[in-house]
Formats: sequence, structure tokens, C-alpha cells
Amino acid sequence: MKGRFINQWMAVWIAALLFLSAEEAAAQKFTVSGYMTDVASGESLISAALVERSSGLGTVTNNYGFYSLTLPAGEVSLEYSYTGYETVRQEFKLTRDTVIHIRLQFVPEMLAGASVTATRSEIGVRGTQMSAIEIPVRQIQRIPALAGEVDVIKAIQLLPGVQSGTEGSAGMYVRGGGPDENLLLLDGVPIYNVNHMMGFFSVFNADAIKNVTLYKGSFPARFGSRLSSILDIRMKDGNDQEFHGGASIGLLAAKVNLEGPIVKGKTTFNVSARRTYFDVLSQPLIAWYLHKEIDDLGGMGGYYFYDVNAKLTHTFNNRDKLYASYYMGDDDVYVRINQKNDEYENKMRLGWHWGNIVGSLRWNHTFGPQLFVNTTVNYTQYRHKLSLKETEIFNQSGQEKKNDISLLYNSLINDLSAAADFEYNPSPAHEVRFGATFIRHAFKPSVTTVHYQEASSEQAALDTTFGDKNLFTNEAAAYVEDNWSLTPWLKINAGLRYGLYATEGKTYHSLEPRISLRALLTQDLSLKASWSEMSQSVHMLSNSNISLPTDLWVPSTEAIPPMRSRQAAAGLFYSLGPVDFSLEGYYKTMDNVLEYRDGASFLGSTTGWEQKVAIGRGWSYGVEFLAQKKVGKLTGWIGYTWSKSMRKFDREGNVINFGEPFPAKYDRRHDLSVTASYEFSKRIDVAATFVYGTGVCGSLALQTVAVPLFNIMFDGSFTDPYPTDYLEGRNNYRLPSYHRLDAGVNFHRYWRNGNHRTISVSVYNAYNRQNPFVVYRDGSRLMQLSIFPIMPSVSYAFYF
Repeated sequence: MKGRFINQWMAVWIAALLFLSAEEAAAQKFTVSGYMTDVASGESLISAALVERSSGLGTVTNNYGFYSLTLPAGEVSLEYSYTGYETVRQEFKLTRDTVIHIRLQFVPEMLAGASVTATRSEIGVRGTQMSAIEIPVRQIQRIPALAGEVDVIKAIQLLPGVQSGTEGSAGMYVRGGGPDENLLLLDGVPIYNVNHMMGFFSVFNADAIKNVTLYKGSFPARFGSRLSSILDIRMKDGNDQEFHGGASIGLLAAKVNLEGPIVKGKTTFNVSARRTYFDVLSQPLIAWYLHKEIDDLGGMGGYYFYDVNAKLTHTFNNRDKLYASYYMGDDDVYVRINQKNDEYENKMRLGWHWGNIVGSLRWNHTFGPQLFVNTTVNYTQYRHKLSLKETEIFNQSGQEKKNDISLLYNSLINDLSAAADFEYNPSPAHEVRFGATFIRHAFKPSVTTVHYQEASSEQAALDTTFGDKNLFTNEAAAYVEDNWSLTPWLKINAGLRYGLYATEGKTYHSLEPRISLRALLTQDLSLKASWSEMSQSVHMLSNSNISLPTDLWVPSTEAIPPMRSRQAAAGLFYSLGPVDFSLEGYYKTMDNVLEYRDGASFLGSTTGWEQKVAIGRGWSYGVEFLAQKKVGKLTGWIGYTWSKSMRKFDREGNVINFGEPFPAKYDRRHDLSVTASYEFSKRIDVAATFVYGTGVCGSLALQTVAVPLFNIMFDGSFTDPYPTDYLEGRNNYRLPSYHRLDAGVNFHRYWRNGNHRTISVSVYNAYNRQNPFVVYRDGSRLMQLSIFPIMPSVSYAFYF
């Protein structure tokens, strides 16, 4: 019945669209199209505005800087603008389809009071998109950060509707969802593991990023595969006029970025790299400590992570562009210990390695002034490898005997995908998008190899390999959506996404309607409402509050169906000069969510994981307020969230917590963040962040009861009462509230040749708040572990 209704609705919608397109075609109209870029670097400008001044019709550029605007023939007055850039105006008589490529000049002084109003901007008062936020990268780079390391995910955590996990964690919990329910896209390519250093830092290098957009709801039909959010991060293309670069060094890491033309005006490159060096600094200390403890003991050990981003862009002509993107990032833990004397030698080696590889090849083509296509082929890999080897050598009476033991654990996910996304602009009233995607998932969950050879044994060495079978699944989707201006005050974005997931002989289908409405009450005030349905066919199994490489992704199976969500939202949006205000309320339901059964755990192997989890449902609702200022000497935002997130597992064979509702792990009633940056002059700017949040939930036995044990080994009687921890229910304890103040100052110096340097001084947790990382019982007392006290940091950056 639902499918028949959707088919009828789609047929009416398409017929209406064809009728209106035919009616508009009766009048003589032509299309102005092209690309908008930065005049100095050639970087494409995303969401730059074009407005025809006499009619008020307009459009904005897409993610590649392309625009298309169809206008009646005759005299036109075009105005091209972008925040912080000098406006360009052109007046001419439109008599045919016209291609105009515009390069805008960045003027830093214009940020003091510039604002842009685009009639078709997706985000803002006039657009249909709600539950979405854009953060300028310039603003992210000024936010004081842990150890001075600028982090995109940490900035996203400061937004309303987004909860962080534990202290310092880079996890994201959006509108009651889990950390695996967020689709994180780097240049359109999904990344599975986005965390470094057990989740305290993310994999995104701010030096390589051009644009950041977060969708928490009201999802356009072109997005899918996750329930809770889409984080769309776009990398820089590279300067097509001059060679530029920069390098920075801080307490934790060193970074370098290089960009420039290979063929001026046609082919560009952008390369950035980052590496921590704590392992290098700590090795002498580790060697000294080992030798201090035992005279004949020596060795080394450490931990580091690194990232490499690379992008190559080539413009063939006005119609065709080719992009190649690459990312590789790894975390590495290593330990090497040697002990040697005249009679005995021991060698121990530990290696723990995990990371991502992402590659993308995309082709942009314009079939005409109104039709744009982006075709991509992507590859994503997440790998995890743990190796342990110990060798003992005994020297007795001149004879050498050796014991060997080694263990090797491997886990791997490979995704190969292809997609085609079309944008069709038949008139200023319609922006139609449609496309399809296909993903081939290869899950190689866990393979363990063990080798053991004992010197005193005459038996052959033990060599064995065990683990889970490889799983291959196919995922496909097709979508269509239209951003439709019904009247000057009423606008709608309607779309439908169809998804297919095939696994182990079972095929799951999903129809996901999406709709957003915007009613413009005044020129600066609008009312919006939305409905969206999402599905997700992959799950992450985790044992810990923090991100570990043992967190494994597994697919939906015949026994575990895909997760589903439905979300309704409504809100008011108001623009007061350079400040944007929004007040949103939402209600969200989630089906087929997973939780570990009572007493179950998951340690590095997916064997039997389906029997260790229960299937249930969840719901969340809340109110979010945001006041954001992106331009001017004073920039930043104030965000507040009141929310509640619950889970219930009462299905037969899947009962948790006696079938009663319980709060989700990261349910927080109140969450407040204030972020501000002020530019005193071109040479000095300061920034500060304050966060407050209600404590998260956890399962903690708060009392001990005496329980007699049944003596099954002897006479079947009961023993004397034995003290046993009593747990009232799942997530029964709420940790103390969390709050923290960070502050920083940047000192800049500029030279006439264009070079400049920045010295950044910041302090994390300025008033040394002892926020809880873990709470545990010690006898009759509750004890708290805090890991991040007040932490000052300094960094130096040079740009040329």
C-alpha cells in the first residue's frame, strides 16, 4: 500500500514538473552558466551566489563551483558574490545561452561586515534545508584545541544536536544516534575509522580542507547509508597560478602543505602531510627506564600517527574536469624489548597497526548549460593488524635451544564503489538532482595465525590459522529530488531514495521518502518543516567508551536486518544582519538498533557475534538553538540542546533490562557550547570556547547484596551468603556534569613578499576542571578517574 501511494505521488510530481517545464519553454529563455573561482588560487567557490538584480532570480554554485541560471531573453544585470569577496557585476543583453567563468577577489577587510543572501541557498533563512550547518574552515582553525592540534570533529562536537563521547574523544553522537550512524565523507568518499590516538584526534587535517557541512536531519535524497548524520568535507583543489605552501610544528605533531600548478591554469596539485613525534622524543626515556629496572634489559617503544592527503585536478576544457584524490592515514604502536646475558636471551616484538586508505577518481562534465554530471569511482579500505612475537634462547653447556611463539591478527574492510550524480536546472524555480550508486563491500573480519615451537619438545611446531569467513555484500541506491519554488514565499524539496542491500542470499529493499518545506514569513524570517527516512546496512561492534581498533564493522545478515530511522523536524530561522538564529525541534525513531546482551562482550573476533547482540528500538527528541556569526571581527556561535534518547529491547529472545526502557549511553539532557573569536588587528586574534553538558550514562553497581550460592558439587545445599554487586538496570548511573573552558591567542606577522608566520598559544581546560573519564566503585566509595588537567600548548606555523 505504501509503495502504491509513493508511486502515485511520484507520477503526479513528475507530470507537474514536465508541464511547468513545457510552459516555461514557450517563452524565449536562455541560460547563463559557468564556474566561480578565487582569482588568486583558482579554488572553486562552493555556495557562491549569482542574482539577476531586476528580477531577483538567482542561484548558487554546487560543490565544484558550477552554476546555471535560466533567464528571459533581454537586458540582464548579474551580480556575483561570495562572503569575504569583492562583488562582480555584469550587464548585457541575453540573446543566447552564455558561458561566463567568474574569478572573485578575496578582500579580508570585507569579512568585517560582508553578508550574502542567495535566493536558492540550501542552508539559511531562504533555503529549504534545515538541520544543517556550515562552519568556515577559517573559524575552525581559530578554535583552541587539545595539545594545539586543530580538529574538525572537535569543532563539530560544539554544535547543537551533536554530543561528544568521553573526555577528549572524537566520537559523534547526533540526535540520539550512535557513533556508527554518521556518514563521514572526504571528497564524497566514506571513511570508516575517523579517529587517531584512541579517538582523541580525528583523521581530518584542517590544512587540506576547503569546506565543512554537517547534516543532522532533513536529509536530501542524494545522501543515504547512515541513520543520524552526514558530514561532508571537501578538500582543496590546489592553486592554479602560483606555488604556495606552509609548515607548522606544535607539541604533538608537525604538518606540511604544498600546492601549485603543474600546468598553469589547467592542472594543479595539493599535498599535505602530518605526523606526531612523541615516539621519537620518548625513546631515550624508555630505554633509560628499562635499563634502570634490569641491567641486561634494553629496548624501545612508542606510538605515532600520520596522515597524507593528495589531490590532482585537471581542466580539459569548459565542459570537462578530472579530479584524483588520495588519503592514507595510520596509527602505529611498537614495542621492542631485548634481554641478554651469558646464559639467556629474550626478544619480544609487538606491533599494532591500523588505518585507512581512500582513493577517488571523479569526472565533471556539462552536457549543456542546464545539465551537470559528476561521475566517480571510489576505493575505501580500513585495516587492522596486531602482531606479537617472543623468542627465548637458552645457552646451556655450549648448546643453544630456542622457544618461539608468535601471534598475528588481521582484519580488513574493502569497498569499491561507482556513482553518477546529475544536476538539472530547467528554470530558476527547479533544481532537479538524480543519480545512482553501487558499492561492493568485502568484509574480512578476523583471521588469527598462531605459531609455537618449544625447544624441549620433540613434537613438530604448532602452526594454525583460524577466524571468520569473508563476507561479500552488494549495496545499490537510486534517487531523485527537486528543489522547487512554488511561490516567492513557499519552497519545497521533495525526493525519494530507493536502496537495495544483498547479503548471504538475502536481499533487503528500502524506500526512503524525503521532504522539506520552507515558508518565508518575512524577508528575514522563515518557518521550515521536514520528514526523512533513512536505512543503514552496516554496524559497528564496540566494547569501549573510547574508539579502539578492535571496534569492528559487520554487515547486516539474514538474522540481523538493516537499521531504519524516521525523523520529523520543524523550526524557525531568522537572520539579523550578520547573525543567523535557528530554533529547531525534532522527533526521531530508530528500529533494529543493536546492543550487547547482558554479560556479553566482544574481543577482537566476529565469531558468533549475531548471538551476542540483541535487536531493539530507540527514540529521541529534543530542541536545539543556534546563534551563529560567520563574518566580522567577532565570529562564533552559541549552541544549546535539550534532548532525551531512549532504548527498549523487549522482543522475544532479545530482551535487555527486563524489557524496560533505558537511557541511551550518551543521553544528555542539557548541552551548551559558546565559541567566540575576536580579531583585534591583522596581527593578533583571540578565541575561547566554553562547554557544559549533563553527565553521560553508564551501568554501575551501586550496592552489594548477600546472595547464597547453590553447592552443586556436593550435597546441593546453599552456602553462606556471598557479597555480590547488584546492578539495578542498564545505564542506571549518570556521571557528574562536564564543563571546560579553552582559550587561545594567535600572533601573526606578514612580510611584503606575501610570506607570513603565526605563533599560537592556547590552554585546554583553563580552570583545571577534573572532568570524569571513568567512574568506578572502590568498596563503598565511588571513585573518579580524570585524564586531562589544564594543558597549555604552543605551535609555530610559516606560510609562503
